[in-house]
Amino acid sequence: MTFLLQLLNGLQLGSIFALIALGYTMVYGISKLINFAHGDILMWGGYIIYFTIPFFISMGLPLWLSVVPAILFCMALGGVIEKIAYKPLRNSPRIASLITAIGVSLLLQNIVMKYIGTGALTIPKIFKANPNLPVSVNFIITVVTTAVLLTLLMLYMNKSKYGKAILATSEDYDAARLVGINVNTSISLTFVIGSAVAAVGSLLYVAQYAQITPTMGSMLGIKAFVAAVLGGIGSIPGAVLGGFLLGIVENLTRAYISSQLADAFVFGILVVVLLVKPTGIFGKTMKEKV
Repeated sequence: MTFLLQLLNGLQLGSIFALIALGYTMVYGISKLINFAHGDILMWGGYIIYFTIPFFISMGLPLWLSVVPAILFCMALGGVIEKIAYKPLRNSPRIASLITAIGVSLLLQNIVMKYIGTGALTIPKIFKANPNLPVSVNFIITVVTTAVLLTLLMLYMNKSKYGKAILATSEDYDAARLVGINVNTSISLTFVIGSAVAAVGSLLYVAQYAQITPTMGSMLGIKAFVAAVLGGIGSIPGAVLGGFLLGIVENLTRAYISSQLADAFVFGILVVVLLVKPTGIFGKTMKEKV
């Protein structure tokens, strides 16, 4: 029973990793950029939830509706970051974009530290507990939300006009341009969608852990990046599978080995994947044509 409980807790943590990893994998898939600021977009989503909750309390509305302003804000933030920080570097060496991503991440954190503070803020309980259920309400909502978002995202990418344009752009910029696809719009749309999913992840995170700090996105983002690499960065189902596996490994390590070694196991997975199968579980080997 204890093992099953730890497994379920790992699945819940992995669902949050999966939602953040979706943003990493989508952005990398279309622009070959590792957006290290993605975890900090989730952090900003958490602060928007914190500051809008009093409004929903005063109106007598469910607190989970605070995800709506968080989604809108994170979508705008992701779009602005792409336009200002990454678009001018689109034809630059990848190291320039990588350094810029780290700079944007630090900028987002330091703005919060300067104007809000460095201490942890407590968030009220988002979802009401139901003692009649065999598992927690947070677990059900987190796992179901992740599954629904994955399904909607897959349908959007494979069935909609803009989703197909994103897929075509990720395959070949120049070919996509030749057939009339607006590559800039496709890339911007990817950032916006990934940021919206991160905002949902922020709600599920604060619903479970009830605290936000300016640096909470750093470790979450790095672990989600490991999840994306494990599943095969660039693959949407791979990001979700990698998130689930990583969450389960971390939780079982904390429960049965040592909580201090949990992070070491997580990053050990990254080393093993890069050595054994750098493309990840669902990744494909890309061959350069001469």
